[in-house]
Amino acid sequence: MTNADRTSANPSNVSLVVSKMIRARVETVFDAWTQPVHLMKWWGPSGVTCTAAEVDLRVGGRYRLANQFPDGNIVWIAGEFELIERPHRLVYSWRLEMPGPMTFEKVTVRFEAMGESTQVTVEHKRIADEPTRNVHEQGWHGCLDGLAEYLSPEATGGGK
Repeated sequence: MTNADRTSANPSNVSLVVSKMIRARVETVFDAWTQPVHLMKWWGPSGVTCTAAEVDLRVGGRYRLANQFPDGNIVWIAGEFELIERPHRLVYSWRLEMPGPMTFEKVTVRFEAMGESTQVTVEHKRIADEPTRNVHEQGWHGCLDGLAEYLSPEATGGGK
């Protein structure tokens, strides 16, 4: 399910919302999102591998994720945690460590318990433009699909 809030007049207002139901308890999903040992097993869209993950899970703490693409190139995603409400919400800045102008986007992830499952909703704001928004949307869908597969009862031997 995707819902986009697009404002072309002010590129900093370009945003997106992506959601997916994950068949795992809310605490398990939150931990998979915030612990490097788990992130390295599922993070990234299809074809991308997370080769390194650093997470200092505290307000003001930083994170860095290495995305290795099929061509071998690695792009680092980094940011700082602004809000942590375990296991229900995370808010953090988002930027690519690449040459060029540095932009600080904002990501809010909500984890809503639905019995033994969790509704994960990612809201990504302050995106530079529509083409970048579309790339992020594909990436988030891929990440959520990877998380769902990683935490599926079939993959975990009956769920976590």
